[in-house]
Amino acid sequence: PGPENNPGATMNGTHTLNKSEARRQRWNARRRYLRDSYTLWRRNHLMVLGTGIIVFLLLVAAVAPLLATHDPYEQILPDRLLPPSMQHYFGTDSLGRDIYSRVVYGSRVTLTIAFLVAVISTPLGLVIGVLAGYFGGVLDELLMRLSDVFLAFPKLILAIAFAAALGPGVENAIVAISVANWPSYARLARAETLSVRNNDYIQVIRSM
Repeated sequence: PGPENNPGATMNGTHTLNKSEARRQRWNARRRYLRDSYTLWRRNHLMVLGTGIIVFLLLVAAVAPLLATHDPYEQILPDRLLPPSMQHYFGTDSLGRDIYSRVVYGSRVTLTIAFLVAVISTPLGLVIGVLAGYFGGVLDELLMRLSDVFLAFPKLILAIAFAAALGPGVENAIVAISVANWPSYARLARAETLSVRNNDYIQVIRSM
């Protein structure tokens, strides 16, 4: 049959995909990608363990009111510094607060800080790395030397120093940890930008 009888054929004998066929192939490609990703994840025991820990923390944070045995903020001075027992699983602190309940509720604060640090430090590092890799020259040197200064100190020590300078508070702790974490993302983004910038098709486009 000729092209007029076959809507999927063109004049040169090749076939074009209609929308339903293209949609089906994209769906099959996604399924293969998800299946391969799951296979790789299942074979990596450390990744499985890490995923289990994250899921466990999320569940603990979600049902913290059900798991806590006491009010984490309630101060009972006669019960201060008690050892672990059936009433206080982890004992009590110097103000008589139940440590187990504070740990359970503290998972919410920990996850919130980790999420906000990732939201702040990752885009910041990506922007700095892409700018350094794309423009190069003096800007690249300045940004990379700045990242070297941050990388010269341990992240924990640097975060503690920034937190001490900014003052107490969860918000300042988030800012301090974010500032200490951006150089690693910037290095990765710069390396990827340089690899893309030096590809042949980029050079061809620039010469046109």
